[in-house]
Amino acid sequence: MVRKHDLRTQRAGTVINMTSKKQESDLGRALADAVNRITDGFDVALKHTAQWKLADIVSSLRGDFDDIDFHYHFETSAMRPDGGILSMLDNDQTVRPILITEVKNQGTNDLRLTEGKPRQAKGNAIERLGKNVIGFRTAMMSEAIVPFVCFGYGCDFADDSSILDRVSTIAMFGPLNTVNVVNQGESGSFNRGSFFFREEKWSVDEMADVMYEVASRAIHYYFARYGEAAFRG
Repeated sequence: MVRKHDLRTQRAGTVINMTSKKQESDLGRALADAVNRITDGFDVALKHTAQWKLADIVSSLRGDFDDIDFHYHFETSAMRPDGGILSMLDNDQTVRPILITEVKNQGTNDLRLTEGKPRQAKGNAIERLGKNVIGFRTAMMSEAIVPFVCFGYGCDFADDSSILDRVSTIAMFGPLNTVNVVNQGESGSFNRGSFFFREEKWSVDEMADVMYEVASRAIHYYFARYGEAAFRG
């Protein structure tokens, strides 16, 4: 007889579309845990994709904002977050993103110092993150949520590192290590997302807890906007 734990693992595996290398990573295990919690707590159909094509984003934006010009260059261009895009499907099979996950490790000076090597200039992982965040925020413009979370760790994110202010800038000057899903402000202008950054590496359990919180808030948002019946064909 197949154990309940094995069934849960198999079920998560049918949802999560990641390479085997990423599935075996801490991020992959955390995502599988979050998917199990979601399927246990909500009666929703889930879909996971490894990428979000710019062509699909622009097509959707053109449909929702027909008075605005949108453009992209190549059909193959896509955003590929480390943890992919987890979505729920409504009765018409419309995809509603509930969790977009990135992980950034930046900083090797702690290791270099132990090896007697000089310090290096701090990396540009955060600049690359900023580009992706712009894309995800724009892709979610038709909704009032940004179910995005990034986990960052490494010596560049120590409490005394000025790099943290680069992260705060990307977070629209919101507090770090706080879950932000629903847009804030009177007109919802602050579509921040969630940014968890520190020097110490994030554990699987810590990431899974945050992922589940982001996804569950997104699900409740869609239920409130479209009605639960819209997702239970």
